[in-house]
Amino acid sequence: MTILEQMLEGTGSVAILGHIRPDGDCLGSALGLYNYLRLNCPDIRAAVYLEEASDKFGYLKGFDEIRHRADGENYELCVCLDCGDVGRLGEFSSLLAQAKKSLCLDHHVTNTRFAGSNLVVPEASSTCEVLYGQLDEEKIDIRVAECLYTGIVHDTGVFKYSCTSGTTMEIAGKLMAKGIDFGSIIDNSFYKKTYIQNQILGRALLESITFFDGKCIFSAIRQNEMEFYGVDSKDMDGIIDQLRLTDGVEVAIFLYQTGAQEYKVSMRSQSLVDVSRIAAFFGGGGHVRAAGCTMTGSIHDVINNLSGHIAKQLEPEAADRA
Repeated sequence: MTILEQMLEGTGSVAILGHIRPDGDCLGSALGLYNYLRLNCPDIRAAVYLEEASDKFGYLKGFDEIRHRADGENYELCVCLDCGDVGRLGEFSSLLAQAKKSLCLDHHVTNTRFAGSNLVVPEASSTCEVLYGQLDEEKIDIRVAECLYTGIVHDTGVFKYSCTSGTTMEIAGKLMAKGIDFGSIIDNSFYKKTYIQNQILGRALLESITFFDGKCIFSAIRQNEMEFYGVDSKDMDGIIDQLRLTDGVEVAIFLYQTGAQEYKVSMRSQSLVDVSRIAAFFGGGGHVRAAGCTMTGSIHDVINNLSGHIAKQLEPEAADRA
């Protein structure tokens, strides 16, 4: 019996939570669990609480049933998915506080083990991969499979990031065998962009700047630019990954403004720099090759602060080549 099955035993109600600004893995794991419970545990009252997400994930069953505000309901069990600390739950942390028991399933190396019970698997590609291991494979239907496959696709960059393993590919194959339209999931949720999203991507690439002899690149989008193009945080998907693909770049940084002198920071690295260490220093978290945080100050201040930490990790590599 898995830890999830143990926690569900005798439980009458479950609140399913994820991190703020939910991405594919967060939505996939949350809705994957939600649909699995509806299918196999119909007597359990379950609900998903997440901030609003991109409409490109609207094909996931239960997407339109997600609750976007805490509504005062109480639950026996709170399951937190793809979330490294309490702060990342946003306003829904109140549901965790009132629950009689709680479980966190995650794969972030910076996870603080904040729940009553925690299963954190840093070597897993995604939280959807962790969740898959907690479910009965024979009880996974096509709708649950769509959710889990979506999360794996997004956190592996369509199976090309270093977090992808043989186990990841085996699980993906088993989910494909459930009959999902895997090609459409990849095209429509990962690659497809609106005209406006292409415009803001182009703006970010056009104004990007390299430093450290081309080993690093950054770009920033200010609030007035977001207002001009009519975009929000959900339209920023893919910008950081395109910056990462710049020839010769080891670290890519993308900022977008969220308030006065406040920026959401995303970082990606190729093989040398552990960006999770840098993000954790500034109160964020994530993975060795993909992490983020929120920082205050001007764009110049943010980049200066980040570059100091990046330099410390690049220096040993330069010394080895000398």
